Amino acid sequence: MDIQFLGAAGCVTGAKYLVTSGSVQILVDCGLFQGYKQLRLRNWEPLPVDPTALDAVVLTHAHLDHSGYLPLLVRNGFRGKAFCTEATADLCNILLPDSGHLQEEDAAFANRHRFSKHAPALPLYTEDDARRSLGQLSRVNFDKLPTRIAGPFSAKFQPAGHILGASIVSLTDGHTTITFSGDLGRDHDVLMAPPTVVEETDYLVVESTYGNRQHPDRDPMENLGQVIRNTAARGGVVVIPAFAVGRAQALLYYISLLKASGAIPAVLPVFLDSPMAKDATGIYHKHRQYHRLTPEQCRQMCHAAKMVNTVDESKAIDQQHGSKVVIAASGMATGGRVLHHIKAFAADHRNTILFAGYQAAGTRGATMLAGAESVKIHGQYIAIRAQVAQVENLSAHADSNEIMRWLGGFKRPPRNTFITHGEPEAADALRLRILEELMWPCRVPAYRDTFFL
Repeated sequence: MDIQFLGAAGCVTGAKYLVTSGSVQILVDCGLFQGYKQLRLRNWEPLPVDPTALDAVVLTHAHLDHSGYLPLLVRNGFRGKAFCTEATADLCNILLPDSGHLQEEDAAFANRHRFSKHAPALPLYTEDDARRSLGQLSRVNFDKLPTRIAGPFSAKFQPAGHILGASIVSLTDGHTTITFSGDLGRDHDVLMAPPTVVEETDYLVVESTYGNRQHPDRDPMENLGQVIRNTAARGGVVVIPAFAVGRAQALLYYISLLKASGAIPAVLPVFLDSPMAKDATGIYHKHRQYHRLTPEQCRQMCHAAKMVNTVDESKAIDQQHGSKVVIAASGMATGGRVLHHIKAFAADHRNTILFAGYQAAGTRGATMLAGAESVKIHGQYIAIRAQVAQVENLSAHADSNEIMRWLGGFKRPPRNTFITHGEPEAADALRLRILEELMWPCRVPAYRDTFFL
């Protein structure tokens, strides 16, 4: 068996791991690159493996940096099955078509306003491409028994926390087992249970998004309430870029509690401007056995905001006077409706742009948090005079201490541990901790590195 790292190496996006045994090739995760332009350009480059030669895909979870390349893979000839949990498949059914739709919208907007260097600007893939790819999803259960994948390969899916349906995947060819952490969740997440303890594997691929940081101890609901109260008191608007899956639901739940307790005004208008997040919230209802919320808490979450569906309704939000909270995708301000709200509200010092999670290097979110005076949106520079803040402990990623506690569950060290899905500084910090505290052999692979297992 061997593994090639085709993404999430030296960065936190584009997760793709090619695992080969004999003539059988499996792609674990199939994500889009995001952030810096040099990373995004990789989405347009041919893979070093012919999609028609792939036997199967395995998805750890539905976030686009792990699933969003699947429509392009299928368009380019992949005909196998893409294995994932029930909840991941349900979420992909809304995330992937929305991704294609947004890419078409962005390309059309660029062509209308002629700010693209390409004539015409084209989407990476379309909504139709995405819908066709959904037919190749194959649903599996969280189970102690492995699922047959292709050839000699089978895989076991265990809950990873993080978001609904997220999995730790142990892949074996009958001789060697390699376990992929996917994105590990928190020990005490408001929505999800902690990641499953894995006791043994031959090789391990572990994420390191927060490999050099610990989440603050402060209650995220208290932090969120303070930002909303302060902004409303000065007559401002809070714009929250939020991932449609996981983060949007946690925000809605916290806002419902803040209103019920009187910590923020019960009459303060709150808008969820993301049809995708609305649909994802419904999927949390469907799969209640896989998260912490009760049916009543789910209902509270769903009634915490006015759901915005149409483009006209979205535009109307920006014309309405008075304080309000606007939650919209995308979480790192890389695209979607939130860009129009940032354009509308970023120039007013009374307003706040509040980030509710990790911001990958090179994204607009990271640029604004770094103190930029302007950001480029739709071909023009937008002045940032609003306050820019972050609620870091709303992250759905385990921090370095939580990762180390999870690694401590192994009864014996893996033969080698590959540290991925982190910026270089974070990945190397986790490598040092593993070496010094666990004394395991480990390394940080580079993009397109291959290792024989």
